[in-house]
Amino acid sequence: MANEATNAAVISLSGRIDSNNAPQIEADILAELKEKGAEAVVLDAQKLEYISSAGLRVILRLKKTYKDLSIINVNSEVYEILDMTGFTEMMPVEKSYRLVSIEGCEEIGRGANGTIYRIDQDNVVKVYNNADALADIQHEREVAKLALILGIPTAISYDVVKVGDSYGSVFELLNARSFSKILAAEPEKMDWCVKEYVDMLKKIHGTEVPAGKLPDMKETAVGWARFMLDYLPEEAGQKLLAMMEEVPQDDHMIHGDYHTKNLELQNDEVLLIDMDTLAVGHPIFELASMYNSFRGFSEMNPEIIKKFQGFDAETGLTFWHKSLAAYLGTTNVRKNREVEDKARIVGYTRMIRRSIRRNGLETEEGRAEIDHWKAELLDLLEKYDTLVFHPTELELEAVNENLDEVQAFVDEHLEAADCPMKAQMQIDVAVEEIFVNIASYAYQPEKGNAMVRVEVSEEPVEVTITFIDHGMPYDPLAREDPDITLPAEMRGTGGLGVFMTKKLMDDVAYEYVDGQNILTLKKNL
Repeated sequence: MANEATNAAVISLSGRIDSNNAPQIEADILAELKEKGAEAVVLDAQKLEYISSAGLRVILRLKKTYKDLSIINVNSEVYEILDMTGFTEMMPVEKSYRLVSIEGCEEIGRGANGTIYRIDQDNVVKVYNNADALADIQHEREVAKLALILGIPTAISYDVVKVGDSYGSVFELLNARSFSKILAAEPEKMDWCVKEYVDMLKKIHGTEVPAGKLPDMKETAVGWARFMLDYLPEEAGQKLLAMMEEVPQDDHMIHGDYHTKNLELQNDEVLLIDMDTLAVGHPIFELASMYNSFRGFSEMNPEIIKKFQGFDAETGLTFWHKSLAAYLGTTNVRKNREVEDKARIVGYTRMIRRSIRRNGLETEEGRAEIDHWKAELLDLLEKYDTLVFHPTELELEAVNENLDEVQAFVDEHLEAADCPMKAQMQIDVAVEEIFVNIASYAYQPEKGNAMVRVEVSEEPVEVTITFIDHGMPYDPLAREDPDITLPAEMRGTGGLGVFMTKKLMDDVAYEYVDGQNILTLKKNL
């Protein structure tokens, strides 16, 4: 039979091709091709059970005559022969894939590129949206292997199958349950899920990837911002693009679609699945995807998260906020809101683009969503000038009323570093003296912000606390220390705070750089 569209003749091969019958089979094929007058040849090997070197020579001679020759529906045994002899490099060779039905199967996950179904107690299949998904499957298998080599626990596909008009990857996930199912069925396990979820996230983000092994998420995000130039006011669009472009390059791994359906608990082991979105990049891109999964897509319709994740919108929002706080290592509301807002900027950009590309502007519901996301995005673009965040930095108004918040923020990081009680008390005293000094004098008579940064090094174990303000230049270390030997009636009342700070800390340093007062305290633990 001939394919009129490509003028390709399809020749069926069956049974065995060996030294005994190869000459006759070759003669039959040539006669059929001569009759069809085809320019291209497709050998359908669906019924071919065996091929020897004699059969391979037949195919090789055909290839020399018909440059456009391919082989389809090859079983695994024959494919192995073709592969080891280099035929898969000389011509297109497609494997024969077993058929799998997903009718009545439980859906356990849905991502940007496909849906995961449980086909039996031990196995799941990821069915790809793209009907021509073999290249996508190969990509996901390669990046999953890379992740496993780099220490990320994940399932590796062991088979490729046909599912309807598309293809699927089969994974062994014995009695596994997604975190979404755990949260829906056992809400009392919320905190356990948050801990395991964040531990895995930190493991991912702490994994450095060899150059060129994974796509760069920043390049993708910059593309989203360029798309938005046609849909935002010019100034806002240019600012969004500049903020995306200014995100620093990062060669650490991000998952790209990190939500609770893509984390599975199997025999007390937590596994990451749906690996086709793996990339490298700054964590803000990951957090944006997480925000969309737990909140963004369902802002206008809370039923969306119920349908997608299996739990209600309140559970999703609680899980998101708990996870963000655990990831950043702080319960500080101001800090968590800052990072959430920056994630929302990227998240809204992605959702708006996605909706427009899917004809969202052509429906009333779609336009309402786009208008809502756009309004939120424009409001956030007025508040922030960068997408970069530092978990250990807190910026707030330098007023005495904010002292408690500053000290609580510092103490969280000290406690996480197992700071001894005595050292923590000494640091607290120094933090109070310096912050109150900034609040009292840096901007007088006006007000301004101060930034507090907490850093803990491991070798040696040392805490560094940095205060930055944009007030009038002032070096507190230049002031002469008070004479503490004088009697009370002869001593002044000023200068004791900085004096105590210098005594309590192991090192105190000041510099004025680019219009900023920078005071650094160090304490050895």
